[in-house]
Amino acid sequence: MTRYPALALPRRHFLLMGGVAVLAGGLSSIAQSAGPTKEVRLVAGPGRARVVPSPHPETAIWAYNGTAPGPEIRVRQGERLRVAVENRLQEETTIHWHGVRVPNAMDGVPHLTQKPIAPGESFTYEFTVPDAGTYWYHPHQRSLEQVERGLCGALVVEEPEPLQVDRDVTWVLDDWRLLKDASISGDFGNRMDAGMSGRIGNTVTVNGRVRETFGVRAGERIRLRLVNAANARIFGLEFEGHRVQIVALDGQPVEPHAPEGGRIVLGPAMRADLVIDMTGAPGARFRVMDTFYQDLEYRLLDLAYADAPLRERPLEAPLALPGNPLPEPDVGAAARHEVTFDGGMMSGMMGGMMQGMGRGHVWAVNGVSASGHVMDPMFALPQGQSCILALHNNTAWHHPIHLHGHSCRVISRNGEPTRHREWQDTVLMAPRERAEIAFVADNPGDWMLHCHILEHQAAGMMGVIRVEPPGTRT
Repeated sequence: MTRYPALALPRRHFLLMGGVAVLAGGLSSIAQSAGPTKEVRLVAGPGRARVVPSPHPETAIWAYNGTAPGPEIRVRQGERLRVAVENRLQEETTIHWHGVRVPNAMDGVPHLTQKPIAPGESFTYEFTVPDAGTYWYHPHQRSLEQVERGLCGALVVEEPEPLQVDRDVTWVLDDWRLLKDASISGDFGNRMDAGMSGRIGNTVTVNGRVRETFGVRAGERIRLRLVNAANARIFGLEFEGHRVQIVALDGQPVEPHAPEGGRIVLGPAMRADLVIDMTGAPGARFRVMDTFYQDLEYRLLDLAYADAPLRERPLEAPLALPGNPLPEPDVGAAARHEVTFDGGMMSGMMGGMMQGMGRGHVWAVNGVSASGHVMDPMFALPQGQSCILALHNNTAWHHPIHLHGHSCRVISRNGEPTRHREWQDTVLMAPRERAEIAFVADNPGDWMLHCHILEHQAAGMMGVIRVEPPGTRT
């Protein structure tokens, strides 16, 4: 793997390593809210941030409202959200509301669901938030550069009766490929990144900065919302000395359980809600380690205990979250479609793919390497149809596969039923892995299905699934 000049920071902080008509209608399972509307203004434009500590200079970034990540948006489940976006960049942009089951026209996919927001122009997104949970927002226009330069933010939808915790905290995890002067390396979409693991940065941040510690108190219970906003890095976090419970994945509640092997694995765009009881002694420190990449483990930060405890023993409140109003797929009556992912270096297709790399086409979905977001759908589903997607990763690389507009039950991996039958909108697939996901196609429109390693997406790993409302088929 290509190595890039690294900042003079301790090693623990870095690793070298033509349009389609929009189908009308909305979610049949979600009533439009007559309740309150939360109004937010986001300005996308250039800025500066202290990503790494002094004596290094600030980093020139692209930001929402001057910060990277952008402001955390918090709403209550069932609320209406209205976001006015002003574009002060020198190029077009959009916002995609990742994981939220929005109407198709609000999905933020350039040319497929909306005209991109031109420099100096504005666009207002408005929708009801149907599901509680942890989501995020980011551009879908030239996302491999716009997201990498800092354009992203968390969207938290609170339950009517939240879990009983002492603190509700969000960590937006990201990495940056920085040069020695702390500037962002401009080698976006290069051949190595496009054909291999994507753009892995050399500097890892929590909420936009390199962090040494996160302060906690003995006896405290924290709900920790993790968002992986990196272009390509897969995080595998281990919390030394602590019992961690996963209570939601990709915003959707799951039976509370400890992570397999004690490690929370998040591919790009994935989220996890954790509940952690702080059982350490006052004054103690415990490492949070990222151990996903073999021989490239590093310390993300320390949990640093204050000298005074909050309470003598942890809370005993229940951890289970109420379910969201997702329609349950009828697996027995479901339409079944095969979706195969091919390409990349070291995949057995290297010769043909290398020839295509000069044109930017490295990856394929069902034999088609996409160029831009507008394409003929792979298949169409009538609204309300249950569907099983049999996903086949025929490549030598990981791929977090994201379906827009829906959440899906992961029902099997490599032919074995999943233990938790978790709902997810982004499914991380290991090399050569097979997975089956099931959902009800209740949200009409043309919806992207793509790898969320942004370099893979830009290099062809995209497709479209069409959901047709009644009366549209001939």
